[in-house]
Amino acid sequence: MRAVQVKEFGGPEVLVPVELPDPEPEAGEVVIDVAYADTLFVETQVRSGWGREYFDVTPPYVPGGGVSGTVTETGPGVPAEWLGRRVVSHVRGSYASRAVAAVSALTVVPEGVDLLTAAALVHDGVTGAGLIERTEITRGERVLILGASGGMGTLLVQLAAARGARVVGLARGAEKTSLVRELGALTAIDISAGEWVTRAREALGGAADVVLDGVGGELGASALPLTADGGRFSAHGAPSGGFAPVDAQKAADRGIRSFGIGDVQFAAAELGRLAGYALEEAAGGRLRAVIGKVFPLERAREAHTAVERRTVVGKVLLEC
Repeated sequence: MRAVQVKEFGGPEVLVPVELPDPEPEAGEVVIDVAYADTLFVETQVRSGWGREYFDVTPPYVPGGGVSGTVTETGPGVPAEWLGRRVVSHVRGSYASRAVAAVSALTVVPEGVDLLTAAALVHDGVTGAGLIERTEITRGERVLILGASGGMGTLLVQLAAARGARVVGLARGAEKTSLVRELGALTAIDISAGEWVTRAREALGGAADVVLDGVGGELGASALPLTADGGRFSAHGAPSGGFAPVDAQKAADRGIRSFGIGDVQFAAAELGRLAGYALEEAAGGRLRAVIGKVFPLERAREAHTAVERRTVVGKVLLEC
């Protein structure tokens, strides 16, 4: 099968197209002919050597963890009706033309959702829907979303707005802020224009009931004081190079509940439920996956470059 490997830790140039043996399913597993593979910012960080305390990978390895495609082979004990089904799944090593997944990790793609859209939701749809649930966003609450124009940020804007929240989104540049407003934010603030904290506080009417930080670093740290007493702060993203530091005692003193990356690590049953929810919302026209660019599998290094440079609005996907 065709695949892309990280030959050593480093820049995008370490992503190398290779030929690998076709995978064979074991009991309870299927083989998926991959249509599209998801990409995440964290995959570029892991490729560079960051986060080794969180991610147990050693080169050479096939990166990626989410696919959409069609089941073409089943292992022992798997009902034959799975053959030919369009599915999404979390897998280990998705930058490949074929992938093995346990039947328990499959979610059927509903009619009306194409495999490109499904791939854009396999990770971000799950995490976004899970975050909205974990932070218990309700109608009328003020929600501040950092990284609102990214693959997951665009979903969070829509999901929070659908719950009746008053959404303020942070993005960089006129094109991205325009998209954030189009997706349902009452206000979109261009962080490149300066004084964004002051403008965000004004837009929020003082503070946010919920802050969803998908950026981390200094930007995320600057957003923590914008959280209202008794509010919720989620530091789930680190594309800036690290998660936003949260002083647990100070947060507790103000009655702020804080959430981290561990709060969006879901058990298999939850993964399937959340993936099914995101796909059904897309099928019903209530959730739009914003896809910025699709690269052929063999051009994965270009995809990583685009992700790192933030030159694409929305998701970057690989066509396999």
